[in-house]
Amino acid sequence: MTHPGDDPATRRDTRPDSELRWLGHASTLLVDRQTTVLTDPILTGRVAHLRRRRGPIPSDPDVRAPDVVLLSHLHADHTHLPSLRLLGQDVPIVVPRHAPDVLPALRAVGGRLIEVVAGDEITIGGLGIRAVPADHDGRRWRRGPADTVALGYVISGQRTTYFAGDTDLYPDIGDWVPHCDLALLPVGGWGPNLGPGHMNPTRAAEAAEIVHAGLAIPVHFGTLWPIGLERVRPDRFFRPGADFVSLLADNAVAAIELQPGEGIDLGESS
Repeated sequence: MTHPGDDPATRRDTRPDSELRWLGHASTLLVDRQTTVLTDPILTGRVAHLRRRRGPIPSDPDVRAPDVVLLSHLHADHTHLPSLRLLGQDVPIVVPRHAPDVLPALRAVGGRLIEVVAGDEITIGGLGIRAVPADHDGRRWRRGPADTVALGYVISGQRTTYFAGDTDLYPDIGDWVPHCDLALLPVGGWGPNLGPGHMNPTRAAEAAEIVHAGLAIPVHFGTLWPIGLERVRPDRFFRPGADFVSLLADNAVAAIELQPGEGIDLGESS
């Protein structure tokens, strides 16, 4: 039996013009100008040795049939092949240039691969999408040549949204992203240490100020954990989002901590 909500056209007619849902880790679902953007999708209960510890496994129709997917880099917790195989076969997937050469399995997941470098712009539905740099190791594996890089994306529609992917602060971030209405910023990780190429809550708060975000939402924390690590270093999982919001409490940048699976109607947040 088919229900009205199962029809993509019906969903587009009834969804808000502008909304954001955090699916956990770096996975977000953004709707702007009736166009749905899915970032770094993790749509399963595990990624290798990592387990989903908070939030439901995303499974609703909008998640499985977005208008475009943005992949920031090739690490398995951002380019997750089993999750990509759950998507519609005709979904455009934007990837860093040379990603399919480094990871040939990408070509078999379905979808239409669009390779970009920082500065490239594409149009999907009612949105403009521009790739911007990220300070992060873009390789699939820890060893080997750096044949592809990590990226962030600026999505321009009714609002301007900056999805940073996975990155540390870099000197000209404010030139690439001089202003945004919404910033989705990584504030943590999944292991006991962040390591290079990551922002902690303090550096993410600084980034929110530099890009003059109207609203900042912390991501990339508190969702995927190795078994047992939450008992040893619980601060690594529970605190980064709240710490980020607290750091921006007296700043011109508004900040909201969402729980995995929770969303916000951006039309009501302004």
